[in-house]
Amino acid sequence: MIRLSYIKNLKLINWTSLSSRSRNYSSTTATLKFNKVDHDFKKIKILPEESNDGLRRIVMNDTKTRNAMSMEMLTELVLAINFNKSNKLLRAITIESADDAVFSAGHNLKEMIVDKGVEVQKALFSKCTELMMSIRKSEVPVIGVVNGLAAAAGCQLVSACDFAIASISSKFSTPGANFGLVCATPGVGISRVISRNNAAFMVLTAIPISAEEAFRLGLVVKIAPTVELENILAEIYAHIKSKSRPVMKLGKEFFYAQLDYPYEKAMKQGELAVLKNMQHQDCQEGVLSFIEKRNPKWSHNES
Repeated sequence: MIRLSYIKNLKLINWTSLSSRSRNYSSTTATLKFNKVDHDFKKIKILPEESNDGLRRIVMNDTKTRNAMSMEMLTELVLAINFNKSNKLLRAITIESADDAVFSAGHNLKEMIVDKGVEVQKALFSKCTELMMSIRKSEVPVIGVVNGLAAAAGCQLVSACDFAIASISSKFSTPGANFGLVCATPGVGISRVISRNNAAFMVLTAIPISAEEAFRLGLVVKIAPTVELENILAEIYAHIKSKSRPVMKLGKEFFYAQLDYPYEKAMKQGELAVLKNMQHQDCQEGVLSFIEKRNPKWSHNES
């Protein structure tokens, strides 16, 4: 067990002591301006990595719409993930909710009615895809922290994260078929995380699954009572923080690239990835520290 004292500066959120109405994070985000981003964030709050030991915490805070994946919400999430993405201080990103009942209820259906026009609908889904790909292309791990319902595009967001943790009271669903709109793109993400038949069950029946089922199927990697969620996140982040940033970046890039390769090509490309990794100064430092039985001193430089 890694002690929380290893990451002294990590600001922990006390989920149980804050109601969804009072949890506005005003004490940890002095302004809605995020490190000179020319955008006033209205749907999310951000705890920047500079004041949080390298962890950028993105907190969806639109409780009125149950954190609906509106165009505004999607745009702000994309900006928050991509801003200064190569900052050496940035070691991981979380996506969370300020509402202890809902992670995200999915798309805002009011933006999807026919009267809005095909171009508006097309732009909305394109922005949603941009968000999912921004997570995939992030140089650092992106962690979903779910405490409540993750539905439709909200469930897709969970599946797009590198991995997710959840409270045992959380639920996951792709309910679109109930409203005459099958969850096509959420099914793309979910089917790449859990088995084909279980993903089909979620998409085609629209039956929600519990946190325990999501854990068993692999949609989330850890579940715990709400009061323990922060400690689990802190322990995971301590492991990430202890690694070389550029090595983690290389590892993430290759891991996702090889998923699309045939087995033999993946192995051959893996050889090249390992060779590239071995030339990195942090790899040399890591090997030397192992031989010398000491902790490594990472440079975090790209070469």
